[in-house]
Amino acid sequence: MKTTDIDLKSSIAEQGKYVTQIFHFVGGVKRTYDGIIVDSIRQGQFTKFKWKNGAMVMINDANVLMIEVFEEK
Repeated sequence: MKTTDIDLKSSIAEQGKYVTQIFHFVGGVKRTYDGIIVDSIRQGQFTKFKWKNGAMVMINDANVLMIEVFEEK
């Protein structure tokens, strides 16, 4: 993934360089992802992001009810 030159003014960027997100899925399942690089987050049919360790995650938005976002210190 490449960082774009366009700043979409997402409120998540106010949280800092790295965040923890808790995804609440249809059916009640929750998954916590920490060390997410904020600049790597892309949204479409799938939300895509990279972790500090270089791994990439893709999540189908149709299965997500809510996302909690927390700043990492």
